[in-house]
Amino acid sequence: MALRSTERAQFGVTHDSAPTETLLCGFSEFGLAGLTAADYLVKQLDLTQTGHVAAEGLPAITPFSGGTPRNHTRLFSREGLDLTVLVGELFIPVGMAKPFADAVLDWAEEEIAEVAVLSGVPVAHGPEQHQAFYIATEDYRAHRLEDADLPPMGGGFLDGVNGALMQRGLDSELRVAVFATPAHAQTPDVEAALRLLDATERVYDLDVDTEPLESFAEEVRQHYAELAARMQSVEGGRQPEDRMYM
Repeated sequence: MALRSTERAQFGVTHDSAPTETLLCGFSEFGLAGLTAADYLVKQLDLTQTGHVAAEGLPAITPFSGGTPRNHTRLFSREGLDLTVLVGELFIPVGMAKPFADAVLDWAEEEIAEVAVLSGVPVAHGPEQHQAFYIATEDYRAHRLEDADLPPMGGGFLDGVNGALMQRGLDSELRVAVFATPAHAQTPDVEAALRLLDATERVYDLDVDTEPLESFAEEVRQHYAELAARMQSVEGGRQPEDRMYM
C-alpha cells in the first residue's frame, strides 16, 4: 500500500496486480461526465477490479448498488489490455488534490508511462462547441494525438486533481492529458460522457458500443424536457396534466 498524508488526509492504494502503462481516470466532477464515461468503459471492456484507493480524514462515502457496497475509488484492468481505468466516486477537495495524485502516481511510478483524465467542465459554450478538447503535455501530444483529429482547448487553467496530475507531467517524464468537454449541471450529463468516450476511442483505438448509453442519453433529455414543461406550467398558473410527481 502506497501512502500519502497531510495533517488532514491520508490516501492509500491497495492493489492485487501491477498497473498497466496507461492509466485512464474519471472523477466525481461537474456533471459527472468523466465518471460516467469511465464507469461505462469498465462495463463495455469487461474489466475487473484490481485495486482501490482509501481516503482517511475526508468525509467518507460508501456507494452501493443492489444492496452491495463498494469502494468509492476503484482500479480496473484485465489481461491482454494495456489500460487501467480509475473510477473515482469520492469528490476530492482542491486542497487534497496533490496528495491524492501523488499517492496514485507513487504507487504506479515504475509501470505507468501516461495518464489521461476524462473531464466535463463548466464553461459557457454554444452548440458548435459540443465536442471534446485536449490539454496535454508535449510528449503526450507527440505520442498519441498527431492523428487523433481532436482540437486543443483554447485557454484557461486546471485545478484540483486534474491540475495536480498535469503538473506532475510537466515536472517529470510522465505523459499526461486531460480530455475536456463542456458539461451541463444536470447529473449525469450523458451527452458530454458520450463525447469523452468518442475521444477515448479515437486516441486509444478502442471498440466501444455506445448505443446503450446513447439510449440513456435520450431518456435524460426527455426527462429534463418534461420537467421544464411542468415548471413552465406551474409558473404560468396552469396545473400540469399529470400531478403525480408534484
